[in-house]
Amino acid sequence: MRDLITVLHLTWFEAMRRRILGAALLCGGAFLVLFGIGIHFIVREMHGDNAALLERRMVLNFITLAGMYAVNFLTVMSAVLLPVDTLSGEIESGVSQTLASKPIRRSSILLGKWLAYLTVVLGYLTLMGGGVALVSRLVAGFSLPGLGVGLPLMILEATILTSLSIAGGTRLSTVTNGVMAFGLYGLAFIGGWVEQVGAWSDNEAARHVGVAASLLIPSESMWQLAASQMQPALMREMHFSPFSPASVPSPAMVAWAAGYAVVLVLVAVRSYERRAL
Repeated sequence: MRDLITVLHLTWFEAMRRRILGAALLCGGAFLVLFGIGIHFIVREMHGDNAALLERRMVLNFITLAGMYAVNFLTVMSAVLLPVDTLSGEIESGVSQTLASKPIRRSSILLGKWLAYLTVVLGYLTLMGGGVALVSRLVAGFSLPGLGVGLPLMILEATILTSLSIAGGTRLSTVTNGVMAFGLYGLAFIGGWVEQVGAWSDNEAARHVGVAASLLIPSESMWQLAASQMQPALMREMHFSPFSPASVPSPAMVAWAAGYAVVLVLVAVRSYERRAL
């Protein structure tokens, strides 16, 4: 446990000094400013048009969900790119060989790095997601429903992608690992939309393809479920926006996603222990 905590602290320090985290924070701050300005003018326009209360709430829910979607995308990039070379880069440079030659178990090295990057990514997600919700509340007086359910689902998605990036780094080069992680995320994204189109058009074959993609990597299904929870039932039933999925993932998919993340970490530990350094 002491070795794991040591690696955790060292990796935190490494993550904090990397420019990619600073770039993510800078882009995130700029996004929140832009989001606040945009929602301010939208609210002012609705007041001028004397929009009905229900219409205002539905529009504000859509705009806030769009903000959360942007946060989700920024988090996905951070989850993949921050740890993408933490193992592969050290293996290629010989740092891992030096570190592993000390009386430190490889499992402690990997788990320490995984925990460090996971906490950074989840902190970023919480900061940005909370920022969108706070801006919407302060500027528009609107509170996003279901945030207490939606945010943990987004956290689970970020956990899957961070674990995937760490696991890939035990065997793949940095570039290959990044391509693989983003490729799988893209597969899940397209599969999720194929499933939605299949549900809207009552095409069972398309739905089965989408479900298969979600089983292969359940990241996008967690966002679909989160988006469904962060809007009132009326919007879900009317399919008011692109964030109102026609096919909502079941609780069984959440259990699958949680188990998927655990298995990824276990596979990463096993792979790293057997890797020739």
